[in-house]
Amino acid sequence: MPTTADLTADNPRGAHARRTTAWIAGGLAAAAGLTGGLLAPADAVQGQAQRLMYLHVPAAWVAYLAFAAVLAASVAHLIGGDLRWDRIARASAEIGVALTTAAIGTGSLWGHLVWGTWWAWDPRLVSTALLLLAYIGYLALRRALAERVGGTDGGDRRTARVAALAGIAGFLLVPVVHFSVLWWRSLHQQATVLAPGQPPIDPRMALALLLAVAAASTGALLVLAHRTLRLERRLAVAAETSTTGAGTTRRGLARVR
Repeated sequence: MPTTADLTADNPRGAHARRTTAWIAGGLAAAAGLTGGLLAPADAVQGQAQRLMYLHVPAAWVAYLAFAAVLAASVAHLIGGDLRWDRIARASAEIGVALTTAAIGTGSLWGHLVWGTWWAWDPRLVSTALLLLAYIGYLALRRALAERVGGTDGGDRRTARVAALAGIAGFLLVPVVHFSVLWWRSLHQQATVLAPGQPPIDPRMALALLLAVAAASTGALLVLAHRTLRLERRLAVAAETSTTGAGTTRRGLARVR
């Protein structure tokens, strides 16, 4: 498996690493689809609707990982001051927002099929919606700060420091979402795969879920690498354009004199 450094390298080796990761993600996704659709049995209570679990649960779990990456990258930026960590935090937040949206969407469909309603004021649903709004706000804050100071989102230290603090604060909602089914009465079932003792889940379902989580994790890592690289390229072009423009202006002033 290629390393993170390989995936974000802007050279032929990095491109090869990203292609390799894409093939791995595609293979895992195909295996998860076949296992979840054909090998794993339908749930005894929920029937075929339960198969949405292979989309819903990986989206939610990998969203947690993405927000954990925002936390880690934000802390790393505050400690070392490297703006590359700030760009990783931004890309991770974008992935987390997309996956949380997918988790809410698939969860709503699942709830409609099983509970008979698209939405319920359930602690897990409400806390997940708040988590989504928190990180949408984080991304909006980054953009607003960059516009206010006249800098570039991902390339300005003034924006990055405030964004890092917001990214760390936003992660406080993740454990609230995860443990909401234990802390309050909820329609959601409690942990099954990570339950104490033998997990109350069919081994074939567990295999399909494991493959789906692995596929989602690998795909998210690939998107993170592509997004981080794209941000760095954009900043490099902006810096080059700024330098070229400044040089042209200086030459113009010299000719006037």
